[in-house]
Amino acid sequence: MPEQPLQPPKLLDQVRTTIRLRGMSYRTEKAYADWIKRFIIFHNKRHPKEMGAMEIRDFLAHLVNDRNVAPSTQNQALHALLFLYREVLQIELPVITVQELLGHADVSTTMVYTHVLNAGGLGVRSPLDRL
Repeated sequence: MPEQPLQPPKLLDQVRTTIRLRGMSYRTEKAYADWIKRFIIFHNKRHPKEMGAMEIRDFLAHLVNDRNVAPSTQNQALHALLFLYREVLQIELPVITVQELLGHADVSTTMVYTHVLNAGGLGVRSPLDRL
């Protein structure tokens, strides 16, 4: 009987294997696989190799504008997609600064965004909090 050609592993199996080889947590594995699946479904099941930075930016904008997700959730989705492209597909995106992917006009906006993100919602006080 002739041997069957080996099928390459499916994309999400490749993601899981890469995460496990890097010793990342099971919770990270589940979260990243979920964000990658959502990204693919959002873009009508196109393979990520056919997409790039513009599609990532569109997906992140959808999360904020249509799904009203928190900045930390958007950040997790971004990191999952960057992991997919850099570590699994081994593709460097031509435009990969966080500033550009988040659609910020200048670096100061990104600095404020990441400061608030790192400090948490209760860690940053608004001037209006004093009133």
